[in-house]
Amino acid sequence: MSEDDTPDAADAFIAEATEGELAALKAEVATLKEQILRYAAEAENTKRRAEREANDARAYAIQKFARDLLGVADNLARALAHEPAAIEDPVVKNFVLGVEMTEKDLLGAFERNGLRRILPARGDKFDPHQHQAMMEQPGTDVAPGGVVEVMQPGYELLGRLVRPAMVAVAAKGAGEEPSAPGKANGAGAYGGEDEPGPGGAVDRRA
Repeated sequence: MSEDDTPDAADAFIAEATEGELAALKAEVATLKEQILRYAAEAENTKRRAEREANDARAYAIQKFARDLLGVADNLARALAHEPAAIEDPVVKNFVLGVEMTEKDLLGAFERNGLRRILPARGDKFDPHQHQAMMEQPGTDVAPGGVVEVMQPGYELLGRLVRPAMVAVAAKGAGEEPSAPGKANGAGAYGGEDEPGPGGAVDRRA
């Protein structure tokens, strides 16, 4: 019987084999654990993305419906813009009051559903992301590029633009230094280095 066949040698061989198998099993467990964690992260990301898309779908489901109602709000505003300064006929007075209440209720419904009116004040800086310049008006007290008049209010739904506000802007003064075409004071015309969005240029056809 050789020395290699002694019980101690056999035990050492078994122990060595067992240690090798144990190391292989540990490596396999670590690999499987890593895969499980990766799959769990992917599943969580998929769940969050699905929830976000579902929330967006619910939030903006009324966008088309709201856009269709903007014409109603515009017509009510136009009607009230031609309201007589003094109304003596009680019937006409009640009719005008009814139109005012209808407009108020409609705008309130817009607000409650996240549809906010964009109505810049005179002198506000032109925002190409929310405003659309329809014309220029020279010789005003408003700084060049500022909003002079709102021709039609805009609306946004939960931060997403539904319709830009159509505005008239103050033209550049005659005494200003000329600058590169489409630029004003080193920035994009009417503010901003870039002019993406609905109001990036003046529509002189209006």
